[in-house]
Amino acid sequence: MGYQHILVSVDDSPISLAAADQAMMLAKAIGSKVTIVSVVIIDPLTSVSFYKNVPGVTDYFMEAQAHAKNILAELGARFSEAGIAAETKLLAKQSPSEAIAELADELKADLIVVGSHGRTGLKKAFIGSIAQDILTASHVPVLVVKHTP
Repeated sequence: MGYQHILVSVDDSPISLAAADQAMMLAKAIGSKVTIVSVVIIDPLTSVSFYKNVPGVTDYFMEAQAHAKNILAELGARFSEAGIAAETKLLAKQSPSEAIAELADELKADLIVVGSHGRTGLKKAFIGSIAQDILTASHVPVLVVKHTP
């Protein structure tokens, strides 16, 4: 049976692009459909009306969305050139891990592929681990692509 639908989460980091490469190799080997997703994080304070009027905040969010769209377009083209059926999705959510797990359920994906920066100690405590959070939130298997020095 294998994996019929792979969901791969990307941002602009080298490790997430390595995760996309792994998803591409796996999909090509077993004939899976792929959805490539990027999540632009919404600051919870943006719901406060005065905060929306701060030009820097709006500009930053619009720039982040445009950058994510470019990454998705580039990856979508790479998957297409490799002969892999792939669609792209851009989400704007407060929690990337919850958004990815929910999208996997919605699409009936049977594997999530995500990169892990391998943060430890204080960096992990302050920045967190989206990969770890996806493992916790997901109802489907998760392939974590680790950074290799």
